[in-house]
Amino acid sequence: MNKFWENKTLSSMSDKEWELLCDGCGKCCLHKLEDEDDGKIYYTGVACQLLDVESCRCSHYAERLSLEPTCVKLTPDDVDNLQWLPGSCSYRRVQDGRGLPQWHHLICGDREEVHRGGHSIMGRCVSERHVHPDDLVEHIVQWVD
Repeated sequence: MNKFWENKTLSSMSDKEWELLCDGCGKCCLHKLEDEDDGKIYYTGVACQLLDVESCRCSHYAERLSLEPTCVKLTPDDVDNLQWLPGSCSYRRVQDGRGLPQWHHLICGDREEVHRGGHSIMGRCVSERHVHPDDLVEHIVQWVD
């Protein structure tokens, strides 16, 4: 297997390689809250309405940016700048020189391992369709990276 992530920087990856690097955890699709006093980021167990919480996949990935105004198209420049990207994120891990974890599909060959191993939000979140925006603080969770 071509371990492109070991030989390329994030910015030198092709679009296909960039997409393949995503581990599919879904954590970037969760609503996050920022403490106004200290800037600390808190994850919630509330996912974007476009995330299919059963499959942990975006239901409208190609159109997500036009359908969801708060969706962020992650780029290599963003990895260092987005404080809310979890330490377990494959983009962050590669950027930091930590490589991919054993459960990553490019290592183990199985896209479902991220879910079986408890590294994704599958089965641990609800859609924002079921939560009033004022109640997000009640859904703060602690994710282990």
